[in-house]
Amino acid sequence: MLSKGLTVVLALVAVTLDAQAGLNRPNVVFVMADDLGYGDLGCYGARDIRTPHLDRLAREGVRLTDCYSAGAVCTPTRVAFLTGRYQQRVGMEWANYPIGTPGLPSSETSVARMLKDNGYATAIFGKWHVGGRAEYGPNAHSFDKFFGFLGPNIDFYTHREVVPHFQTPDLFEDTDPVECEGYMTDLITERSVDFIKRQKGAPFFLFVSYNAPHWPFQPPDQQWEARPENRLEGTRKDYASMVERMDQGVGQILQTLADRGLANNTLVIFASDNGGERLSRNAPYFHHKATLWEGGIRVPCIMRWPGQFPAGKTSKQAVITMDLTASILAATQSSAPTGRRLDGVNVLPVLKGEAPLKDRTLFWRIEEQGIVQKAVRQGRWKYILDGIEMLEMLFDLESDPGERHTLFYDHPKRVRELRQALVVWEREVDR
Repeated sequence: MLSKGLTVVLALVAVTLDAQAGLNRPNVVFVMADDLGYGDLGCYGARDIRTPHLDRLAREGVRLTDCYSAGAVCTPTRVAFLTGRYQQRVGMEWANYPIGTPGLPSSETSVARMLKDNGYATAIFGKWHVGGRAEYGPNAHSFDKFFGFLGPNIDFYTHREVVPHFQTPDLFEDTDPVECEGYMTDLITERSVDFIKRQKGAPFFLFVSYNAPHWPFQPPDQQWEARPENRLEGTRKDYASMVERMDQGVGQILQTLADRGLANNTLVIFASDNGGERLSRNAPYFHHKATLWEGGIRVPCIMRWPGQFPAGKTSKQAVITMDLTASILAATQSSAPTGRRLDGVNVLPVLKGEAPLKDRTLFWRIEEQGIVQKAVRQGRWKYILDGIEMLEMLFDLESDPGERHTLFYDHPKRVRELRQALVVWEREVDR
């Protein structure tokens, strides 16, 4: 039988080891922009938008050139990130208009639940857009804290939905409707900063889900009422100021991590949910949000993890939204439940410089609102099936990133291979 003194010593050792294990697990801050164009940050070539904080994040981490959103609009990409799986597996392939409609079932295993089961505190602040009732909301998916809105878009000042349910209040603290004053981007930043300050040692996962620069294009400090009929209003200057205010928010979050001594033990990821819309700069890529051309799905992505990633690195590793999920789980030593197969892969070894680039075959599909598009990227090749006329194209993204010159008739064998890969993928995810 152990003596009382030895029992106490062993208990203290166990507590110490547990604490050290916690310290070895990084915090995670995932910042998602809404409809940000590939070329809308300084570090991605923008000249008319000042983004010093995100540019600094790129200088201190890894900037990805070949990152893709899983969907061409908001909801599917968010579903893919939360589940780590193609959104087609749960039938959420297009924008969800959630007032009274179903959403992502709580039976789906979310990244928040997987991290929470591993001892992480979890929070999301900002846009949800994957379900509009409590049983589909963030708290039902194991987020400890939620502040934000459930729908696709809101007035940045009144916090009321603009389309499709004009003037419907859409601001919540967990499951409770709330009212407060302030520009939505700033409110998201304030809640994120406060959450970080309140952490007391346990690792945390913070999802900062900005709705900027999604329309309505309401710049900060210039309040006007957003209405369905003026949804097309706005200028590139308005858009730029919305992006710049988001960049300032990211700067405040990064500074809070530094002030709390957490920067070196925090994996920070920044990405957009899909390509930019009408006021965006998607250069050098063609088209925009809601299409499967590169401009609709190629997005900026920056990852910083001091001591793990080299500073100032640019990576051509092809990455899709679910890979971010898989990489977060790997970084935090978390895992999916037994029998739950993720579609994403861990790309951390590649970004650390410990492994060569991974060959990826990535798939997309849109069959909504009269839009029919399907696409496959494999290495340098991209196959697109576009429109109800079933027009097929093949592009070499290395020599033709703007997708201007189809090579469909020059490489019939490649076309057949990618076409068949798409058929197999659709059959598998639609089961």
